[in-house]
Amino acid sequence: MGRNLRTGGRLRPVDLAREHGLSTQAVRNYEADGILPAAERGPHGYRTYTPLHAQALRAFLALVPGHGHATAAAIMESVNRSAIEEALRLIDESHAQLLEDRRTLQVVTAALRDLEPVPQERGGTFVGPLSRKLGVRPATLRTWERAGLLRPERDPRTGYRVYSAADVRDAKLTHQLRRGGYRLERIAPLIEQVRSAGGVVPLESTLRDWHSRLSARGRALLSGAAALDAYLSDATTDTIETMTLPRN
Repeated sequence: MGRNLRTGGRLRPVDLAREHGLSTQAVRNYEADGILPAAERGPHGYRTYTPLHAQALRAFLALVPGHGHATAAAIMESVNRSAIEEALRLIDESHAQLLEDRRTLQVVTAALRDLEPVPQERGGTFVGPLSRKLGVRPATLRTWERAGLLRPERDPRTGYRVYSAADVRDAKLTHQLRRGGYRLERIAPLIEQVRSAGGVVPLESTLRDWHSRLSARGRALLSGAAALDAYLSDATTDTIETMTLPRN
């Protein structure tokens, strides 16, 4: 069936572009980048594409939502030079990243759920009581402060650090995420979100949106895999090698 696709019709760049609302230059760029197999040239040097090129373009565009443009391009480039194992490795990495992101969401959701509301009364906590409450060393709190995770004020009389109720909340969240194995640079954006939202409760919608985006990415990975599998079913190694002509 692959050879029927390769020889079963002649298409212009505009024919491929029109189906997806692309420019003809985009199609030519995709070919130059190896996303599409190399096109044959007519007597006057014009590119001639086939239904297999159209199928390759569909596969690439289906891969983009789940993998991102760069990885989708690398997958197609690997397929078109018959490096199928390399393409499969790239696909596996995207699935592994999605799984890691799901685990991160679970940890963050659990950490936020366990936090208590910030009390409204005034007053602060010094480094010693806070470190004992969390079971960490005072030096650890200072490390978190340098990373921007905590912002204690200084007692004007003694110069000692004074942690507000919001600082205590951020320290608890940081401690829980650190126990989950997350690095400080990964925790910092979440802490900033908590501060910007004014607390934990407003972040519930953010977590729901995060969950929805992960689900959408999972579905996109499935759709991309189906489109790529359809392309691979027809574009056998021999067919791809036959089509890969030297580029001018």
